[in-house]
Amino acid sequence: MIDVERINKLSPQRRNQIMDRSMPDLTDVFPRVRSILDNIKQNGDKENLREHRQYKSKITAADLKAKKSEIKGAYEQVHPDVVRALRKAAQNIRTFHQAQIEREMWSTEVDSGIIAGRITRPLDIVGAYVPGGRASYPSSVLMNLIPAKVAGVGKVVMATPPAKNMKVPAVTLVAADIAGADEIYKIGGPWAVGSMAYGTQTVPKVDKIVGPGSKWVTAAKMLVFGTVDIDSPAGPSEGLILADETANVDWIVWDFFSQLEHDPDAASILVTTSQTLAENMVAKIKEIFPNVPRKEIVKESLKANAAVLVAKNLDEAIQFSNDYAPEHLQIITEDPWAVLPKIQHAGSIFMGPYAPIPCGDYASGTNHVLPTGRAARMFSGLSVDDFIKKSTFQYLTKDGLKKLSKTVITLAESEGLPIHAETIRSRFK
Repeated sequence: MIDVERINKLSPQRRNQIMDRSMPDLTDVFPRVRSILDNIKQNGDKENLREHRQYKSKITAADLKAKKSEIKGAYEQVHPDVVRALRKAAQNIRTFHQAQIEREMWSTEVDSGIIAGRITRPLDIVGAYVPGGRASYPSSVLMNLIPAKVAGVGKVVMATPPAKNMKVPAVTLVAADIAGADEIYKIGGPWAVGSMAYGTQTVPKVDKIVGPGSKWVTAAKMLVFGTVDIDSPAGPSEGLILADETANVDWIVWDFFSQLEHDPDAASILVTTSQTLAENMVAKIKEIFPNVPRKEIVKESLKANAAVLVAKNLDEAIQFSNDYAPEHLQIITEDPWAVLPKIQHAGSIFMGPYAPIPCGDYASGTNHVLPTGRAARMFSGLSVDDFIKKSTFQYLTKDGLKKLSKTVITLAESEGLPIHAETIRSRFK
């Protein structure tokens, strides 16, 4: 099932297997997704109605948008405890993301008579995709919508696939209302992405699309990139636990399994400096596995993308973690604060024995929309920054321009752009 392995004895093939984990291969879906997007671009709601007749035979464009009465009625279908939990989670997420807001404007005098600066402005309209259909993911609603609202985006719309009779789970509607969604569309998959990217008779064209989804959704987002902006492509969930001998095996075994229960392609890694902890972890995994919930899913992910690794020292463990660049990183060591400055690549970091990953998944305030598949080497988790743009500005006095003129003229002429140079000369004739 799973055994202890030493990092310095991993074969190149085994190391690559661990590093590469399971990322969706989009090659086979690109042609079909491209066809769907072309149909949306040409036919708009007509294509959406054709696709969504599988949920309701007699369907009109009005069925594609959630009505205010549906949202109000959803509160009556969701247990009050769940509503309270969503409100508390939303409060924490909002507080954390409000702390990310930067100065609206700054400037500096780069040289005498030359002032340069930058202004921050929110996007006008953003679309969030939330998976759904037979399941509901209210936490994803909060994570995708709240940062956009905090950033000051003018309009935030949400699309989620419907189930039978074009119904959306009540808890999804409640979460969207709590998060501040301006409009909710009952459209799924590439049809939702295309509708938000190109606009239809019912769905407005957005500036950016965020949110996770199936490989069909990911492929659609990648294909519309350029027409709209997107967040980073997301793959299966993954977690790496960086631990020393102080870690409690009875706790971290559940941390280990919690990532594996997401889907068969999820990944979970323990990297430890303690041979004893590693051996105890393997024994505990084998003990718990026969009765673990979601056993069939865990069985597949445990076989495909799990490992228990021993490092010769903490530096080697940290280096492996940085190479792996996990979506979620748990640091369970004697002094996690001493380890934190050495972490170069991770989507979200959970420090100490009392910060399991589900805290960030739901309610500690940080965002759970995170880069996977080593994308943490170049992408960050979803934040207020994803919903703003930063324009630069400059103001030059006459003396400032005169002082800069020779430099600009020389460079313009060296690039073969004499009219550029003339814009400077003309001001001093």
